[in-house]
Amino acid sequence: MQADPLAAIVEQWNRERPDLDVSPMLVTSRLFRLADDLDRRLRPPFAAAGLGNGDFDVLAALRRSGDPYTLSAGELSRTVLVTTGAISKRVDRLEARGLVVRTVAESDSRSRRITLTPEGLTLTDDLIATHLTNQRQLLAALDPEDRAQLATLLARLATSLPPADTGDRRCAT
Repeated sequence: MQADPLAAIVEQWNRERPDLDVSPMLVTSRLFRLADDLDRRLRPPFAAAGLGNGDFDVLAALRRSGDPYTLSAGELSRTVLVTTGAISKRVDRLEARGLVVRTVAESDSRSRRITLTPEGLTLTDDLIATHLTNQRQLLAALDPEDRAQLATLLARLATSLPPADTGDRRCAT
């Protein structure tokens, strides 16, 4: 088991500024550090498959959309929570690999539809199984009840916060 450096940081702040409640650091700092650590541990299968950051998110969104596994760039943007410009770059990479195709929308010739190819479908199905196995292994220290409770608490926290700008201004402590 690893030492918890954040507990030491909070203890130091408690010593130096006993007038402040620094206990929120125990939650927010751990969330930041865990998010970064989990990201590093979950990325290797995607990198091994030649996917860049966020590429699997696009493939997974298309796969979750159901047959015919097609969405517009705007729908992908809303589903993946990135700009349409970021979606366009990701789709360019995926299209170059033959994992998706773009077609003209029947209802609006200015709009494009993005569809998983059979190769994209196979790769996505293989990777989601690996991804879920990795997630289960990373959460193995928590029993199913703990995971459910944590998921509930994180959902409550996430839905309680007002919308934030998209700037990445993380602060670990």
